[in-house]
Amino acid sequence: MEPFPSHSPGFVNLLASQSSPSIDVDSAEALGNSPGLVKPLERRKWGVKEDLVLISAWLNTSKDPIVANEQKVVSFWKRIELYFNASPQMIGSVPREWSQCKQRWGRVNAEVSRFVGCHEAALKEQSSGQNENDVMKAAHDIFFNDYNVKFTLEHCWRELRFDQKWRSHVKDGAKEKRKEPAPEVVLDDGDVRPPGVKASKVGKRRKHRNEAAFDRVESLLAMKNMYSKQKILDRLLAKNEETLSSQEKELKTKLIGEML
Repeated sequence: MEPFPSHSPGFVNLLASQSSPSIDVDSAEALGNSPGLVKPLERRKWGVKEDLVLISAWLNTSKDPIVANEQKVVSFWKRIELYFNASPQMIGSVPREWSQCKQRWGRVNAEVSRFVGCHEAALKEQSSGQNENDVMKAAHDIFFNDYNVKFTLEHCWRELRFDQKWRSHVKDGAKEKRKEPAPEVVLDDGDVRPPGVKASKVGKRRKHRNEAAFDRVESLLAMKNMYSKQKILDRLLAKNEETLSSQEKELKTKLIGEML
């Protein structure tokens, strides 16, 4: 029996029938648009222009006096979606869905809030001669040291910094100088000056108040001691003289002598 040749048309057709059908790369877009397939949302990076439009949409929608805070979460973000995609700055851009806007805003809000604290700390440490650029550099350094990541949303912070929610409690240019301890001055005996008139009066009043308080305490203790002795003496006097021990008779005589 002759071996089946590898180049036989029947063998090639058999392999072709068992192999997976090839996909035309050029027709991938057409397949993606077919009704039977669900194409996932494209993950796109947000640009500076999109961030600024999103911030504007959030500020205007959240402060809308018509709906105010009574609007539901989904309807609130759908309003932001409409505002965002209808912005003239978004002409020619791929529209964003409300869930994408909500997710991006969550990051912007968190990062900017953190940077506000870092900027406040930098303002408090601002020394004379430092300008706003120096403060910003210090704020970025603080942010990186605290969160181990660079702050990349400065454009968002500059847009939100004057809004009430993100306004810094430290005014720009305000400085809080650290109070250095006053140097200790050791005076010679000849340099020691007597206290002034006011200081002497204050010292006397303080001394008199302390003495008066001490006298009141002593008086209360004396009264308490006298009351205790009186109770002991009353118990001894109530007993029959013949039943008293020698120690009780001695104590009775002593207490009577103190009371007289």
